[in-house]
Parts: sequence; C-alpha cells; structure tokens
Amino acid sequence: MTERSFTVIENHWITLGDGTRLAARIWMPDGAEADPVPAVFEFLPYRKRDGTSARDESTYPVFASAGIAGVRVDIRGSGESDGVIDGEYTERELANACELVAWIADQPWSNGNVGMMGISWGGFNSLQVAALRPPALKAIISIASTTDRYNDDIHYKNGCHLSAQLSWAATMLAYQSRPPDPELAGERWREMWMERLENEPFFMEEWLTHQRRDDFWRHGSISEDYSAIQIPALVIAGWADGYRNTPLLAVEGLGEKAKALIGPWVHKYPHFAWPKPRADFLGEAITFWNRWLRGEENGIEEVPQVRAYLLDGPKPAPRRDSDPGIWISKQAWSEPDMRCFYVDQFGTLLEGMPIPHPPAHEMYLKSPLDTGTASGEWFTLKPDAELAGDQRVDDAGSLVFETLPLSEPQTYLGRPVLTVSLRADAELANLCARVVDIHPDGSATRVSFGVINLAHRDGNAEPKPLTPGEPVSTRLTLDACGYRFGKGHRIRLSLSTAYWPTVLPPPVNPGLTIDTASLGLAMPMLGKHELFEMKQPDNPDPLPKYIAHTPPVTRRSVTRDLSANRTDYLVHEDTGLVEHPGSGLSTRQLREELWSISPDDPLSMKGTAIWTCDMQRPGWSVRTISISRISCTDKDWLIGASVTAYEDEKQVFEKIFEKAIPRDLM
Repeated sequence: MTERSFTVIENHWITLGDGTRLAARIWMPDGAEADPVPAVFEFLPYRKRDGTSARDESTYPVFASAGIAGVRVDIRGSGESDGVIDGEYTERELANACELVAWIADQPWSNGNVGMMGISWGGFNSLQVAALRPPALKAIISIASTTDRYNDDIHYKNGCHLSAQLSWAATMLAYQSRPPDPELAGERWREMWMERLENEPFFMEEWLTHQRRDDFWRHGSISEDYSAIQIPALVIAGWADGYRNTPLLAVEGLGEKAKALIGPWVHKYPHFAWPKPRADFLGEAITFWNRWLRGEENGIEEVPQVRAYLLDGPKPAPRRDSDPGIWISKQAWSEPDMRCFYVDQFGTLLEGMPIPHPPAHEMYLKSPLDTGTASGEWFTLKPDAELAGDQRVDDAGSLVFETLPLSEPQTYLGRPVLTVSLRADAELANLCARVVDIHPDGSATRVSFGVINLAHRDGNAEPKPLTPGEPVSTRLTLDACGYRFGKGHRIRLSLSTAYWPTVLPPPVNPGLTIDTASLGLAMPMLGKHELFEMKQPDNPDPLPKYIAHTPPVTRRSVTRDLSANRTDYLVHEDTGLVEHPGSGLSTRQLREELWSISPDDPLSMKGTAIWTCDMQRPGWSVRTISISRISCTDKDWLIGASVTAYEDEKQVFEKIFEKAIPRDLM
C-alpha cells in the first residue's frame, strides 16, 4: 500500500449539543474530502497536549499514512476541553462519546465508519460505547480494560479494598487540577482552570460510598449484558498488568465477535511495551480497521480467537527487559480442562484427587499485616520494581504447599481455581492465594494471585459477615495466567491473610483455621493449540524523542522500623522536566506515595500520595500540588485531599476535602 501524506490539526474545537467545546487533535490523510476515509476515535481525560502526546505520535501518524484519520479528544474538563469532569465512565461521558462518533461520521472527509480505540480509560469506554450501539461505530480495539468494573479494576477485588484506589484518585486529582495550554485555549485558560479547581470532585469519595457491587459498578460493566455489543472487538492485555483477565473474559462473553491477544506486557501499547517480545500492533490494527471500516477482504476474521504468549519461567528481577516464552494460538476458545491438586497430610501438593478422602487436618494461619511487600503494583507501567518480586519474602508470612520437583514441564492457560474449607476468628477476614513457580535455585516467581473478602464469599452485591468459629467453604478464582513450569521446578500454593499494600486490611486482625484436607487447586490446562511467530514492530523504537531538561528518577523501598513496629512502603516517581519540541511546552510530574502499617494493628494503616505537577514555557509557569490521604478507624474510612495551585510561583488557589465514610463489611 502506498503511504498517504497527512496533516496534523493540533487543536480542533468540536461543539456538543449542550454548547460545550471539546478539544480534538486530528491526524488527517491528505485529500480526504475528495476521497473520504474511515476514522479511529480515542476519548480520554489524560491531556492530548502533553499527557498522551508521545504515544499518540507513535500511533496516529502510522494510521493516517494508511489512510485512516485519527481523532483524539479530551474528555470534558481535561486538557483544553471546556467544563469539569464528573467521574469515571459516567452517563454524560458515554453520551458525549456517542455524539462525537456521530459528529465524526458526518464530516465531509469521513466515509461514515468509525472505530474506537484506547488503553485503560479509552479501552474501558470503547467497550462501554460499543454496548450503546451508536450506528456509525463499526469496530473497537480495547487494551488493558475490564468487563467488570467492580472486580477487575483498581477499586475492589472480590470485596477487598485495593490501595490502587487511592493511588488512582490521587492521579486523577493531579491530572484534572492542571490548566489548559494558553497557546490553544487563549485568554480563557485561567477562567477554565479556576472552574476546574473549584468544582472538580475527589473521585475517592464517590468510589468509597459504593463498597458493594451495586448499580454504580454495574453501570459500564459489559459483563452485565455481553449481547449488547454487536460489533467486532480486538481485546488486548499483558500478563504483567492488573487487567490480564479481560481478553479471555471477552471471548467467553462476546463469542465470535471478539479476538483476544495477551502478551508478557505491562500497561502499555504492544508496539512499545515491556517486557519484550512486542507485537506489530500498528500493522494488525490497520488490517483490523481496513476490514471493518473499509470492507476490505483481508482475512482478519480468520485470525485465531485467542493468541497468547506463554511465559517460560521468567526469574523475578529488578528489571525484566524480555521474558522467555512462546507464542501460541487457539482457533476457538473453550473452557479449559483442569488439572487438580490436593494437599496430603504432610503438606505436599499432589496431583489428582485423594481416594479415600483424607480426614480433616487443620492448620492455623495469621499473617503479619505487612505480608505482601513483594506483590508489586496492581497497575504496572514499567518492568521494574512495579512487577511482583521474589515471592520468598511474602511466603515467609504464609502457609505454603508445594509439589515435588516436576518430572516433566506443565503448561497452563486460563484462570486457576482454589477451593477450601476454613473457620475465621472474626466476622471479617481476607484470604489471599498465590500460585508460585519455585525455580531449582529457590527463587520464586508469582504466576497468579487472587484475593477475597470472605464476607463476599457468596457474592459482591449482598455480603454477609462470617460467624466466628463456623466452617465455611470458599471458592476463589485467581487471575488468568499463561505459564510453563519447567522440569525440576515446583508448583507452590501460598495462602495468607494479608497482602499489603496491594490490599488494605479489614478493621480486625483475625486468623483462619484452614482444613488442608479440603484444599483443592485446579490449574487450567493449555489443551489443543498451535505455535506461531508474532510479527514484531517494524519500528523497534517508535516513541518520539522529547527534550529532557532534567532526568527521570524512580525509587521504591520497603523500610521496617523495628523500634516503632512499623513498615513503610515508599514510591518515588519523577518524570523529569521534559519539553515537547513542537509546542515548546515543558512538563514535569513528581509522585511520592507512602504506605505504612504496624504488622499487628490493622487500624494503623495509612496512605498518602503527593503529586507535584509543573507546566511552563518562557514567560509562563504554573504548578499544582495535590495531596490525597486515607486512614481508618474500626468504623470508618477517613479520606482527605487538598489542591494548591500556583501561577508564576504565586499561590492562586487552595481547596481541602475531608470525609469520613462508614466501612461496609470491608
């Protein structure tokens, strides 16, 4: 195909029916009005001018040169768009998206067919808008997203409160507190900025008022009605990211309309993600768009329903540039056969089912509350200490059961399932389960994990407290994995009552009495498959190079103060001051996040996230400092936040949020 020249429209105002102007950056193939083209639309609150510019500039020029327009729009209240954001995936946001799809299709340069694409927020709303069926939306590509907003996002997981909820609320507060660029917004920039600062919500407050899976979370969860989506969907994720379950759930729910692609990656687009190997996302996306937005018969529908990279025993390491493994495909996905394991009276994990069933054998488990410091981050952006580390640290506070060294490799693809009977010391308790690969040298790689608030054992909509001392049977589905355990390796099952800081503790610190004779671990077998070679990106280094005025700095540390009986987990992320060579705009974001806990006191838990954001060009500079906090009592979650804004080093705004929100069986 001959490459087409194109024009970049740095800022185009799109006026909605209610008069709100949204800001768009458009990559337009030349001659499109004479020869109309399809368009790909991405709708985000992450600031097209600076926040996502690098990844946009690695993607949309390639689409445009293939004759596909790219339309990247800032959500209301972000970047250069008017108004104030009102939450995540709200009815207004999705209605605006549908209106924008219709606007794009109605342009003289459009052939009337629109695709929607995005990673994370944009992956979420691509699925959600598809379920609303705007007529011009013909196909979607959803990366690192979810089908269930309650159980597979950064808020809650099987009723457990994720610390990522505060981290993400802090991130959104920082992003939404920043002004538009005066070069694009003109004289209104300060008025728009003050409107945002005065009226932006602290998202944590709304999220914490919905601790059960109620209508708030059902909204936007396509798992409520998969049949609502009637168009083709390419669903992508990485094993190193928190959103790893979605591709398989999507093909199970959407059937033939969906294709799944899972690589070894963190939360990044596949053509520049780590760990390697990468995938030729741009080439595949263009083929996908040409089929469904142009009607080109190119065979994309014949691609196997599931393609996955099977990890082959990667070692936990401070940084993983690439992971060993193989690419496999399954023409049609079906529920995998399960290989079952049980625990014998000596604590060994054995394959098969015990005959006869052994008598009950109880073991007591009460993990230190700082068990979990090797869990990494739920939401990973870099293949370094954000990934789960050597699990021996966390296994020291856990009950562990493992196989003998494997005589032959074992390979799995899908979601492991744990069943267990247990008794709790209190009405509330959490249980964490991990499947771990024990290498011959003893190092331990986390393969899969799952957590459950046992009050949610029968569902997330109507949790009920435990009766202390009364046995309950629990089934826990762990996160999806694609993994090969090598010959001589051992499979370990690790159980703990804490997984901090990933999971915040309940208000009490109970132990669990576990009947090991009831323990069952079912591992999803790979089954029939084909090997294939995934095409690598044509450009191995697609991200544009900006001007770095100060270097980036990343640090993560765990400190155990034995005298104070406190464990601290510190995150320091500094992007450095970076200038876009085209706009002359320099930006810097500094995130400092601190979590602390006493290993025997759940009410000592505290989290603080501080964001400092700078924007500047000669003669103009602004800074915002936002601080978000969480602590607790036995009855309440205590949250607070503040935003302070400066223009040319002079304070121009300050706002403080404070709220106590009752705990709801959590």
